This record gives sequence, C-alpha cells and structure tokens, in this order.
Amino acid sequence: MSGSPTFSRLDGLRYGLLGLPLAFVALPLYVLLPNHYARAYGVSLAALGGILLAARLVDAVIDPLLGRLTDRLFGQSVERVLAFGMAAAVVLLIGFSLLFFPQWLVDPSHHVALLALAAVLLTLTYAGYSALSIAHQSWGAMLGGDDSMRSRVVGWREGFGLVGVVVASVVPIAAGLSAMLVLFAVGLLAGLWFWTQAPRPVRMSAPPVPPRLHLPFRRAPFRRLLTVFVLNGIASAIPATLVLFFVQDRLQAPRSMEPAFLGLYFVFAAASIPLWLRAVRHFGLARTWLAGMVLSILVFAWAAVLHAGDAMPFLVVCALSGIALGTDLVLPGALLAGVIADGGDQRNAGAYFGWWNLATKLNLALAAGLALPLLGVAGYAPGSRDPQALLALTVAYCLLPCVLKLLAAGALWALVIRPASPTFSKVLS
Repeated sequence: MSGSPTFSRLDGLRYGLLGLPLAFVALPLYVLLPNHYARAYGVSLAALGGILLAARLVDAVIDPLLGRLTDRLFGQSVERVLAFGMAAAVVLLIGFSLLFFPQWLVDPSHHVALLALAAVLLTLTYAGYSALSIAHQSWGAMLGGDDSMRSRVVGWREGFGLVGVVVASVVPIAAGLSAMLVLFAVGLLAGLWFWTQAPRPVRMSAPPVPPRLHLPFRRAPFRRLLTVFVLNGIASAIPATLVLFFVQDRLQAPRSMEPAFLGLYFVFAAASIPLWLRAVRHFGLARTWLAGMVLSILVFAWAAVLHAGDAMPFLVVCALSGIALGTDLVLPGALLAGVIADGGDQRNAGAYFGWWNLATKLNLALAAGLALPLLGVAGYAPGSRDPQALLALTVAYCLLPCVLKLLAAGALWALVIRPASPTFSKVLS
C-alpha cells in the first residue's frame, strides 16, 4: 500500500485521526488562551501579546532543525519516526496541560511569575507540537500519488483537525477546561495508536550529506508558494485571535452563544472540504484556493458593518467564513506536497515542512504579537464600550484581514497561477 495511488477511508482514518488532538492545541492557544489569561487573571493584552510573540519566535527557529531531524529519521526507519512522535506527544501533553492550569505551579495573581511560567510552557508546548506535526505532515507527503490523492491525504488530516477544533471550541465553554484536557489526552493516545497502523511511506534513503537548512529555498515554486501562504496566513490568524473579543464587546452577544459561533465556523469548514475537493478536479488547486480567498474577503467586509445585537447575522458570517476556511486548510498543504513530489524531493520532505510550519507560527505570532498590543495602544481593553475603541477592534478584526487577503490573492495570481511555469504545471493541472 505504501506509495500506492489508492487511499481508502480506513487509511484516512488511520493517518488522519492524529489531526484531531493536534487541533486542540491550535484553537485553544490562539483563541482561548489570550482571552482566558486576560479575563481570568487580569493580564494586560500588551504583555500577553509580547509573550506569545516571543515564545512563537523562539519556537519558529527550531522548526527547520526539526524538519532536518525528521528527514534523517525517515532515512533510518518509520519506527524511529513513530518513536520520535510519541516522545514529542509526551512533551506536548505536559506543556499544554500546565498552560491552562498554571495555578498548579504558581500563584496567578503574581503576573510576573505567571507570564514567566507561560513563556516557558508555551515554548515547551510549541516544541512538542512542532515535532509531532512535522513528522505527521512529512509522513503524508511521502505517501505519493497524484493531485487527487494528495488532496485526500491532506483532507483527512485537516478534516479530523476540524472535528478537533469544533470539540475544542465547545467543550471548554460548555464543560470547562478540565474536560477539554481529558479529551485532549484521550484523543492524543488514540491518534498515536492509529498512526502506527497507517499506510507506510516508501522508505527514502538518507542523503549522503545532511541537507542544508536552506535547501527548499533553492526552488522557485516553493518560494512563490510560501510567499502566498504567509500573506494569507496572517490574514486568517488575526480574526482567529480577536474573534472572542469581537463577539463579546462589539456584538455584545450572550456568552451562551460563543460555542455556536465557533462551532458553526468549524463545522461549515469541515463540511466544505468535500465540495472544495470536487472543485479541485475542475479548476485545479490554486484557482480553487483563490475562490476561497475571494469568498473570505466578501464575508469579512460584511462583518465590518455589524453592531451590538447583530448576533444572528454573525452566525451567517461564521458559516460563510468557515466555508472559505476549508480552502486554507486543505489546498496549501496539497500544493506543497505537489511541489515536493514534482521536484522528486520526498526524502527532504521534513525540511520543507519545517520551513512551512515556521511560516505558520510566524503568522500566528504576528497576529497575536502585533494585533493585541496595537489594540491596547488604540485604547481597546476587554469589556470596553468606548466607540473609538470598538472601531479599532472592528478595523483589526474585519478590515485588516481583508487587505491582507487581497494581497495574498494578488500574489497567488501573479506568482503561481498566471506564470503557469513547467514546474507548477502538474500541481495546477
């Protein structure tokens, strides 16, 4: 089955299930953690944004190194890769649990100690998450196949990820943080076990000379795709960081509706994946991704005119923006897998995903590290009802992402679609 052009539903379950617990890390850290620390412990947005940015930058530096290490392990055996992933999972579980319950180690009322501990735990959590994610992503990219199969592989991984995101968005509010941690631990154990049963990638012999960190940047298709990915990623990360602030203060929606907003967003994203994959067969990966960007711009432009009491219209915004999110979750990863395969560089897949994950983290770090402090400078604080402060929140949540999405769409058209270079011909067909 390794390297086969077929990929059954059972294969998808075995490979993709690990995406579910990994998604728990993504959503709570970027959506719930800033809101939780600001409201429960009274930590300032500027200080919290600085900690998130610093921890992410430190973590981002090690991603290419983790990618190179993953390539070496794949060159030895998949068993080494699985053992590496399990060790990373232990680190991840410890760091993630303590982040949401810092009172187990320090008094949260002492903000200096709390922020120092948060910085250490964020770095630990990010490191475990990065190591496990890069190994898992590289595994999928090395399974081979054509564009359709690559899309299915990524689709299963991201589809389970969206299920995890829905659970992680609803459970903390409905049942508490303790329930979220229990589900995360159970999901992580199940995902690891199913991964051991997944189709094996074709073993790639280790390069005679360890690959240099900058190896992926020698290829123009990777540089172009990464440029688009960064612009689009920042545009998506900003509203993810600010959504609860927008819901609570701009819309002044009942807290009981927050699970509905987040849940609807991710449910529609998951439901849209099969539809987007069908569109890929007719329009190609890049053009389908462009359609998702355009939809996202239109939806967030509409959200900018919403005011207090517009909770019901915002449910429609969540649904439509969730549909647009489906392209961001599946198509960039499938495009990257195509770039790797088209260049015959599968044995260095970890290096590509190391840089790819670095870009992902920089996107999220910049969103939290810049948007939160800038909102503080503009006079916004959680619970604010000042019109100027709420206008700043609306601009940051709605309009800034639209501008960045426009830049990303233009870059996608100019750098990837229009040139239709021979290197990308197979990827875009």
